[in-house]
Amino acid sequence: MKRRAWKRWLGAAAAMGMLGACSSVPLYGNPVTSGSRQPPSNFFEVDWWTPLVEPVTLEYGPRELATPAVDPDSGRVITLTRDGVIRCVAPGGTLEWSFKTSNRFTSGASVQDGIVYVPAGDGFLYALEVRTGKLKWKYEAGEALATVPVKAGALVLVASESDTLFAVNAATGAWAWQYRRDPPSGFTIHGASSPLVKDGTVYLGFSDGYLVALDVEAGTEKWEKALATGATQFLDVDSTPAIDEAGRLYVTSYQGGLYALDAATGDVQWNYAVSGLTSVLTAGEVVIASGDGRLDAYLGDTGRLLWSLNLGELAGRSPVLARGMILLANQRALLFVDPRTGKSRLAWNPGDGISAPPRVLGSSAYVLSNNGYLYALHLRGGGG
Repeated sequence: MKRRAWKRWLGAAAAMGMLGACSSVPLYGNPVTSGSRQPPSNFFEVDWWTPLVEPVTLEYGPRELATPAVDPDSGRVITLTRDGVIRCVAPGGTLEWSFKTSNRFTSGASVQDGIVYVPAGDGFLYALEVRTGKLKWKYEAGEALATVPVKAGALVLVASESDTLFAVNAATGAWAWQYRRDPPSGFTIHGASSPLVKDGTVYLGFSDGYLVALDVEAGTEKWEKALATGATQFLDVDSTPAIDEAGRLYVTSYQGGLYALDAATGDVQWNYAVSGLTSVLTAGEVVIASGDGRLDAYLGDTGRLLWSLNLGELAGRSPVLARGMILLANQRALLFVDPRTGKSRLAWNPGDGISAPPRVLGSSAYVLSNNGYLYALHLRGGGG
């Protein structure tokens, strides 16, 4: 049964365009570093690119951490960059407007019904009109915001680096409720769990090692579960939770590994104990997890490890499934990984690496590189 389930998922991936057995070669497409042409690739082509951030003299190790957001109606791309600027880029790469904030960003925006919600490092949640960039409202959280905002009915949910989940009115920016946990006394890792909303419940992890389920309307706690018992530091549950078609809730604990829980009660169904995992993704009956030095695939019903890709000293950010490929930013490049085997087929580095996970919409992927360039890729969905 387990093998048949795995084959069913692979068959669905093949229908979207499965990778072939191509050799892994570097690929460049930056007009500054490699000219206007790039070697041919069976995996993707660069539709357009545009520079966003002005180079800084002697800047060491630039990092862009915020995934681009895309307005599905107009195709406009919203970028949040290390210079504290919100930018709107039209299809084709033309800059339409910009909005300056006072600090850098660590997480991307979200777009809903023509409004872009921006989690800023300056402690504000901004709501801007996608078409014009006009400020609709801003909410002062007073804490650096660190997760992609999630719209849930009349509310927008966003979490801070200081373990507070804020719920504000999507129309006015008025405070609705908040839920806070005290950070642990030991060391924590950088990052925060984004809220998952499902059937009236918000699921969210915290740096004290707990996963919590809250009522989305009132913010009251339904249950909590400790996932890093026995540890004294790096307890973080920073992955965005995921739920599969069978109703299992998945989350990673930096110390405790990958967990599958009952979404209604928080009871643990299984646990694969491996340290360093920070992200999780469901794909049919398969669970994909990434973190320090590894990208893994597991069977969702039992937790059996199917394969593991060794990333060495690098850390994999949130994996994205697109047209039969796993796209993984690992700081140095964007990897194109075959989900059947876990082998990397291509590593694309347009200059200074890629830290932010790409945003995928249909056959397009939008990538913000560490050197501040925005790329629009057309995904071919096959190898050669």
